[in-house]
Order: sequence, then C-alpha cells, then structure tokens
Amino acid sequence: MNAIIACGGTGGHLFPGIAVAEVLRERGHQVLLFVSEKEIDSLALSTHSQFRFEKLPTVGFPSLYSPAIFGFMRRFAESLSLCRSIYQRFKPQVVLGMGGFTSTAPILAGRLRGISTLVHESNAVPGKANRIAGKMVGAVLLGFKDAAQFFPKVRTEITGTPIRTELKRLDRQVVRQKLGLDPNVPTMLVMGGSQGASGINQAIIKSLPLIRTAALQVIHLSGTRDERLVADNYRREQIRAVVAAFHHHMEEVYSAADFAVARSGAASLAELAFFALPSILIPFPYAADDHQTRNAEIFSRAGAAIVLKESDLTPESLSQEIREMSDHPEQVRRMSEACANLAPRDAAKRVALTMEKFTQS
Repeated sequence: MNAIIACGGTGGHLFPGIAVAEVLRERGHQVLLFVSEKEIDSLALSTHSQFRFEKLPTVGFPSLYSPAIFGFMRRFAESLSLCRSIYQRFKPQVVLGMGGFTSTAPILAGRLRGISTLVHESNAVPGKANRIAGKMVGAVLLGFKDAAQFFPKVRTEITGTPIRTELKRLDRQVVRQKLGLDPNVPTMLVMGGSQGASGINQAIIKSLPLIRTAALQVIHLSGTRDERLVADNYRREQIRAVVAAFHHHMEEVYSAADFAVARSGAASLAELAFFALPSILIPFPYAADDHQTRNAEIFSRAGAAIVLKESDLTPESLSQEIREMSDHPEQVRRMSEACANLAPRDAAKRVALTMEKFTQS
C-alpha cells in the first residue's frame, strides 16, 4: 500500500512516525512523510535518506481571538491544498497523523478523498490537534490507555508509543569508555527532550555544588543554547561530565546511564522504559493541558520514576533525589524493573498492522 505519515514539528511526533515508517517499509509498503518546516525535522531526516518527505507550511493553533488566527487559517489552507495535490500523484490508501497541527491537514485531505485515516496520541492527555482530528478518523491509536476517555465516540486501540529501530541496548561499560567516562561509576543522564530544556539545565546547575561529593558522573544533553554554560559549571565543580547540545546516537547515552533526569514527553518516556531507565521527571510546566504531568504520574504510580514539579524545584530537593539514586543501587534496580514493565511491546509494528487492517476493511 501507499501510506502517508504526518509526523513533523517536534521529536515527540517525528521519531515515533519514523519508527512506524521503518516497519511499513520493511513490510513492502511505500511511505511518504509529511513534516514541518522546522530545522529539527530536516536534521532528523538527514540520517534517514531512504524516506521521501514533504514539508507542510503549518503553525500551532492560536487563540480564536488572536489576530494570528488569520495567518494560521491561510497556512492551513495552503497545507490542505498541497496535501490534496500530492494525494492525486501518490494515491495513498491510508493516512496516519502522529499529532500536532502538521497532522490535521493531511487527515482532513484523506477524509475528503475517502481513504482510511488514523491518528496516534502518545500522551495521557491529547492535544488540541488530536482532539479535532479524532472526530475525523477511523480509529485513534494510544500510547497510554488513560487517553481513551477523551475519545468516547471513536474506536481506540492501545499500541504504545513507537520508538526508533536504531535504539538497541549496548554494553554499559563499553559505551561509558567510548564516551570518556569511568566504566564503574554510577552515571546520570540529563536531557530535556529533542531541543533541550533551559529549566532543567538551570536546576541542575544550581544543584551541582550539593552533589559534587557524590559518587557520580554525568551525561548532560543541554540543547544548543546552554551547552557552554552547562559545561563550564561542571568544570567549576570538578564533576566528571560529558556535555553536548544533543547526541546523534541516543542508544549510547541510554545504555551508559543508570538513571535519568528528564522531561516527561511521551516519546522520551517510551525510550526510557525501553532501556529500563528509572528517572527523576520534571514535567514541562507549560505543556498543553499539563499533559507532561499526567504522563509522569503514570510512571510514578508504577514505581518507575520520581516526579518533581518545576515550580517546587529547589537545589536541595533535586540534589536530595539525585543522591538517593546514586547512593542506593538497590532502589534503582527496583525502579528499573518497574520501568521495563512499562516499555511498549512492538508498538511500531502494532501501528503498522492496524494501518494494514484499515486498508483491507
């Protein structure tokens, strides 16, 4: 079949979409990706040259009372027109939207063409785009069963959130040596999602004087803006650390770490679960409908994570939780087991099989 996957805008939409595309391609299907005009999309796809992709001129949905609504409507109309033109040439049998407003025009164009349309919602609370798209599709595929309540009038399936096929567990000590770390010292991974997180960077910087005596080394993915600042602070406190804006081979840093400090976007959580990495989660406080907190609570209830609100964060509270993790390996092992139980089982394949099923029905 010919399949469209609309997955641009953030790593949380893009990487799961690429994972599904990889499975579909392995199963003999043709795939065309719709992405946004953001740099992150082009950067990620530069390492996936096997896929054709088109950029759509979409923007986030503004307030109905904002003057920006007119720009949104114009660009949405452009996206819809471009999708319909591409569909005439590519002739897709199924359209999958991974969330965000990069998905909405392709789904509407598919609905107008009378072909199967599906949307994947990876978060515990769906965003505006998927709440709208959920009214137009044959089924909503879910990362967390908690989201089903938001789609009472449409068929839902729990598939989990797909993760990239290149994410394979590697030998921990070998990877630590490759990264220039001590193979035998507990290792913390700090990351703020696909574009870094200044809030997490600042919180860690302030806590460094309180953890400098801990038996701990750090891998810190800071995002581009804070890379030098973060590196300077580790040097000043004489804490062994690998600091980078981002890391192209995330399987290396996940495999090297004992635990993580992270945001709680659904794609990041799916990857942490796959690597059985317990975590200190600091939800992004401005996420729509506070969905990152809801995501984090699922991991906290399972015993796989500690949740700290950014508004309540102090150097003392964060450093205390970091020390708890670094000083109590048995606790980390129990949390790791709980985390592994939350890992999606063949989520990308489940999504691909559902897409096939809808084209045959």
